[in-house]
Amino acid sequence: MYKFVLGAIASLLFAFTPPVEAKVKAKAKAGVSAGKIKKQAVGKPRFKRREIAPRVVADSRNTMVRRTVMVRGKRKVVYQRVIIAASMPERVRQSAGDRAGLNQTSDPLDLKSNVAFVLDQNNAEVLFEKNANIALPIASITKLMTGLIVVEAQQDMGEVLTITEDDVDHEKFTSSRLRVGSRMTRANLLHISLMSSENRAAAALARNYPGGVAGFVEAMNAKARQLGMNDTRYVDSSGLSSRNVASARDLAKLAMFAYNQPLLRQYSTDPKSTVDAGDRLMHYNNTNYLVAMPDWDIGLQKTGFINEAGRCLVMQTVIQGRAVIMVFLDSKGKQSRTADAGRMRRWLEGLRPPGLS
Repeated sequence: MYKFVLGAIASLLFAFTPPVEAKVKAKAKAGVSAGKIKKQAVGKPRFKRREIAPRVVADSRNTMVRRTVMVRGKRKVVYQRVIIAASMPERVRQSAGDRAGLNQTSDPLDLKSNVAFVLDQNNAEVLFEKNANIALPIASITKLMTGLIVVEAQQDMGEVLTITEDDVDHEKFTSSRLRVGSRMTRANLLHISLMSSENRAAAALARNYPGGVAGFVEAMNAKARQLGMNDTRYVDSSGLSSRNVASARDLAKLAMFAYNQPLLRQYSTDPKSTVDAGDRLMHYNNTNYLVAMPDWDIGLQKTGFINEAGRCLVMQTVIQGRAVIMVFLDSKGKQSRTADAGRMRRWLEGLRPPGLS
């Protein structure tokens, strides 16, 4: 019994002592030779310890981790107490639309989006609508208005702007490939904002507007009022805030107006692009893979996603000769918004072509 206790204590000590090999690797990274490291090692292990796969043993009062180790060729069992938080049901991240009960609304196409709106671009005829008058968070669909404000301001598109710490997302702490200190023209920042939904690029565009971010947001809301977007409010240029809200009807108005800007059409529908970030070239892809599909004719588009908004999509496209504006908000599933666009296209293709009685 006495020998067994000593063996168990030795096993526990080894469980919390870093192996010599780990020390060698750590010091080798610091430039110390392997021979010197071995001389500096304190003592030499009297026996080798090999750990077998751990097994969790739990009862109603506590949880222990059981580890089987090899000491001098013999198996020893070591128990280690593990503190685990009480089991809690995982919190379901509901979108604003779900909380409002919009997910209870059925439609003949079985769309996965809580909101849908389709408009004939030429005569403003409503072809399909589902919860289209309800203002919801719109995520990066916001950047469509951001692009419109930048273009209408007629600022120098060749001016080189620098990404600063002020452009970093401190609300949702999203990551970005655009590092602080990167230098890029206003045109390239606008390009990757619309095509790849780059948040720091959108933030830099607003920060470098006359009046700064506050002036830019004010211009966004003023333009919304001018376009009759009465259900729309903006608080930032990227859409990271859930307080950026609009109805599908409002977004259709925005898309119809923005379509008149050739630069917005080009930048939002480029499948991919390589841009100069000052010290390196960066490759970006479009967040909407439909723009690269040969069977789609898309003239303007923007995607968006935050948890509060779900998956969102606004785009102009031509279906059997009819130009339409499609809006899908609060869709569930990564590909569900584009799948809904496909369902809508097939449904529109089955309608009587415009101009025929």
